[in-house]
Amino acid sequence: MPATQTILTDDLREAIRAHFPKYPTRRAVVLPALHLVEERLGCVPPPAVVEIAGLLDLHPAEVQDVLSFYGFFKQDKPRGRVRVWVCRSLSCACRGGEDLLEYLCERLAVRPGETTEDGAVSLEFAECLGACDLAPAMLAGDELIGNLTREKIDAFVAGLRRGPGSPESAE
Repeated sequence: MPATQTILTDDLREAIRAHFPKYPTRRAVVLPALHLVEERLGCVPPPAVVEIAGLLDLHPAEVQDVLSFYGFFKQDKPRGRVRVWVCRSLSCACRGGEDLLEYLCERLAVRPGETTEDGAVSLEFAECLGACDLAPAMLAGDELIGNLTREKIDAFVAGLRRGPGSPESAE
């Protein structure tokens, strides 16, 4: 019988196990486990789903159900180093958000759901970022960029070209 390749490292398994005491059941650890795996691997490949299920004493289909319910997990290929969400809520749309999303698509040469050729950015659209008072808004990694303009997009793209770290906003 051939040995199966493990996807989850020992430290990643331990990081998942560290959540066990924080939740009433292991089933409740599925979402934190998926976040940890995607954070470390850039996606949650199918073999990782099987391994997560084994750690949590669940059937792989139960983990896959959670993974496929949420749109922010990638399974087929790693996402970019920075994940960018442009808000399409009514507030953002009324303040030019759709045009700014199109401008960002042009600047990055990708469409929503794609990753730039250099692997720097995965571009997504969000139905709501909960930042209506800052409309239009964009979330780049952990950084919320509000009152988005073409100039702020230009500064964001320039920041990507300056280095591999987190992009700088033009606040």
